Amino acid sequence: MCEMLTLGASHTLSGNKKNHMKILVPIKRVIDYNVKIRVKTDGSGVDLANVKMSMNPFCEIAVEEAVRMKERGEASEVVAVSIGSAKSQDTLRTALAMGADRAILVKTDATVEPLAVAKVLQAVVKNESPDLIILGKQAIDDDCNQTGQMLAGLLDVPQGTFASKVELNGDRVNVTREVDGGLETVSLAKPAVITTDLRLNEPRYASLPNIMKAKKKPIDETTPEELGVDVAPRLTVLTVEEPKGREAGIKVDDVETLVDKLKNEAGVL
Repeated sequence: MCEMLTLGASHTLSGNKKNHMKILVPIKRVIDYNVKIRVKTDGSGVDLANVKMSMNPFCEIAVEEAVRMKERGEASEVVAVSIGSAKSQDTLRTALAMGADRAILVKTDATVEPLAVAKVLQAVVKNESPDLIILGKQAIDDDCNQTGQMLAGLLDVPQGTFASKVELNGDRVNVTREVDGGLETVSLAKPAVITTDLRLNEPRYASLPNIMKAKKKPIDETTPEELGVDVAPRLTVLTVEEPKGREAGIKVDDVETLVDKLKNEAGVL
């Protein structure tokens, strides 16, 4: 099943013309997806000491899509932005090596929740006036899947979430997204917010020459305070626990025994 919906915006954040489209790509520094997560002994959170960090995989997809649009001549500038400590510069350098033109670091050592992230990005958007904001649908550390939707709400612009295909169509952008009933295509008026799903593309590996070039690309720094945003946490983490380990399964001799165990031990029948 495939359907088309048209969403419009009553105002414009950017006066950029078609050939001068600017794309803003928010990215996040997270624990590398290959690393086994360890919980602190006191249960206060995840142990980040001496752990490999990298760009959130969904953010890599967002950067890749923005760079591809620039390579096709559909965009003139790709700007990466990240919120976090000074160590987030490494993540921004990765985005620059992939093809982003410049980067912005909103420096803070605080734990920034999705609503605060959206408010910071709202302030950045007002300063940068991008035509598109492309970001990962979620971060693999908290799996919140909230920032893109909140940002679109704060900006009062159309949104296309869980994008598996993005196509420009004049002053609009068509986003194909996966829904329970199949595929849905939404036509968004720019400016718009797009969140990326796994099937949108396969991110490139940054080449050594591009990694070297990225070291010379500019990274502007600011703070939430300079942007006029309060990022104080509104939630309190009571405890963090590792999930219980799965017990080894058993083999049964016949269907009757299987049904009995499912009914009387597992309680699923």
